[in-house]
Amino acid sequence: MTTLRLVLGDQLNAAHSWFRTARADVLYLLLEVRSETDPVRHHAQKVLAIFAAMRAFAEALQAAGHRVRYLKIGDPANRQAFATNLALVAAECCAMRFERMEADEWRVERLLDEAAQALGLPHAVVGSEHFLAERAELMQRFAAKVPRMEFFYRDMRRRHRILLDGDGGPVGGAWNFDAQNREKWPGDPPAPDWPWRGHDLSALWEEIVAAGVHTIGAAHADNVRWPLSRREARAGLAHFVAYALPHFGPYQDAMSTCSRTLFHSGLSFALNVKLLHPREVIDAAVAAWQAGTVELASCEGFVRQILGWREFVRGVYWARMPGYAQGNALDARRPLPAWYWNGDTKMACLRHAVSQSLDTAYAHHIQRLMITGNFALLAGCNPDEVDAWYLGIYIDAFEWVEMPNTRGMSQFADGGVIASKPYAGAASYVGRQSDYCKACAYDPKRRHGRSAEGKPACPLNSLYWDFLLRHEARFARNPRMAMPYKAWAKMDAAERAATRAQAAQWLARLDAL
Repeated sequence: MTTLRLVLGDQLNAAHSWFRTARADVLYLLLEVRSETDPVRHHAQKVLAIFAAMRAFAEALQAAGHRVRYLKIGDPANRQAFATNLALVAAECCAMRFERMEADEWRVERLLDEAAQALGLPHAVVGSEHFLAERAELMQRFAAKVPRMEFFYRDMRRRHRILLDGDGGPVGGAWNFDAQNREKWPGDPPAPDWPWRGHDLSALWEEIVAAGVHTIGAAHADNVRWPLSRREARAGLAHFVAYALPHFGPYQDAMSTCSRTLFHSGLSFALNVKLLHPREVIDAAVAAWQAGTVELASCEGFVRQILGWREFVRGVYWARMPGYAQGNALDARRPLPAWYWNGDTKMACLRHAVSQSLDTAYAHHIQRLMITGNFALLAGCNPDEVDAWYLGIYIDAFEWVEMPNTRGMSQFADGGVIASKPYAGAASYVGRQSDYCKACAYDPKRRHGRSAEGKPACPLNSLYWDFLLRHEARFARNPRMAMPYKAWAKMDAAERAATRAQAAQWLARLDAL
């Protein structure tokens, strides 16, 4: 009377109630399938890390006495899709019942519903026991109107009793210390490296290549430096709290050519495949503040990303799918420039952010929002292409968290569901937050033409103004955008004309920038 239970690659939650007791009548199934590697081209390190973490998790289950069936990517019996593999294994083990956890992605949830119907067995769907807000509750709450993230975050703080004083208000007298967290990193204190040792996954990489999986980015298969087990993920959390969190707050929006990680945790992959629980991550940060080793602004800024933003975008995703995936409120149609796939651009900020992403499968949130995302927004790139690029290139990108961040926050393609204004910026923003402009081929202070030294004007400047003017009817009355429109009105006619002409030149040759 075997019950077949499916565990997905982003459901590696050892604390799930399923795994408390080993049962002879339960078989756990884990699948490496082309139906999941192929919808977009994923970064090589992403495929490697997910498969390696799945294999380690399966071995841990077996060591704990659980029955496990694991189909590797190159297994001759592998049918390379959920439904056909489920039918195969259900027949093998004479399954009488099928069970699974809720999938985090809408596409996968639909596929698994269809697969369960095709199996024809009694089946059940249970929660993943990971998130701090239930999916059904979020879908109901966000269906009619999505609340602003700040108010959602405050509600979550109250509900989970996090960083509250004795009267139920916020410790420190404020809910949000974001204004203190926008400093440019001067190079001191030094940014610590992430602690994970390199994993030699060369043999696994050979299997992936032999199976015909197409990837992007550098594999570095003999030195994959991501956490692949819960023990490694917990070690990374402890390292972050001790060495990086004390400086995270002031420099969380900073960017630098001297450090790929600055004071960011690198824990999003471990969280999103569920090697870590969000509550344990939050509790570790709060404990450091209570111990006096971390300032409140740094602790609160980090907690807001986990308790506020991560849970919030999940609510947006599940309340608004599948229609959310078709949003293109700004009617953006241009293809992504070719250099998004190779980093071959003369713009120093884009070259650094894209090249780093291709090499490491990682960039922090401001690099994603205000460098690669900002350019795609200003240039009017198709949000379908932007979505696919972000979903594929980043190791922590799963659609439920990637799409609201990309199509919503970054590209404003959802028409303002998430953000009250587009996150558009010119070269001045990049210069304030980074050292990218120092060695750039473009002049960050010019809107058009060339400097006395012969440097052409930074494309971000004219593209920024062109973006605002293309969408003036939508944004001119937005009080948060009144200042730039007033500044444009004060420019003389010749300056405005030259700026628009420069933008037109750049838009005609995006691949050559």
